[in-house]
Amino acid sequence: MTAYDAVLFDSDGVLVEPPPVETQSEATRAAFRAVGVDEPDRQHVDAIVSGATRDELHEICAVYDLEPESFWKARERYDEDSQFVEFRDGTRGRYDDVAAVADLPAEIDCGVVSNNHHTTIEFVLEHFGLESLFETHYGREMTVESLRLKKPNAHYLERALEDLAASPESALYVGDSESDIVAAERAGLESTFVRRSHCYGVDLEVTPTYEIEDLNGLNRLVTG
Repeated sequence: MTAYDAVLFDSDGVLVEPPPVETQSEATRAAFRAVGVDEPDRQHVDAIVSGATRDELHEICAVYDLEPESFWKARERYDEDSQFVEFRDGTRGRYDDVAAVADLPAEIDCGVVSNNHHTTIEFVLEHFGLESLFETHYGREMTVESLRLKKPNAHYLERALEDLAASPESALYVGDSESDIVAAERAGLESTFVRRSHCYGVDLEVTPTYEIEDLNGLNRLVTG
């Protein structure tokens, strides 16, 4: 007997290595250049990379008299292209312990819910041969409006649960950030924080249901 009917996973930092900050920064600077801003303030670049909200994006664009949708379209394009390059050349890889997902009991349905682009998640699943492991997947659309819906908003977690016909009480979300744990709480799911090397020293202000060092520890959690 399993403790859960469904397990949902974040992607970056859980299934695949997270993108380097410098790669994201350069993609953001390239987007600014594409809309005519050759030397954006470093604080503005850092704010975009660290996850600017919709309101923060509008404030940054106002400084340069930019139309937010046009700038964001450029930023999303350069950001996604930079990720594809690093996946293809091996700069970013899949974690070896993702194989543990295939070892979960067959009656458990799995899905992916990420703040990355939906098209990037599709690419990741295909590129690393993970499509058969997950019954559903969600990333955000490449729109300014999507910033309102990303985690810690529970929107995409709730959509994934609907796809799997799973109740929140019977589902677990596996993530590597505080926003993952908060989103799980808001959706009514229990949560697992994967304390990998990039987040090993992070102090969480919320308490996950479980903590594991890698995905190899997941099976014992879901089998009760």
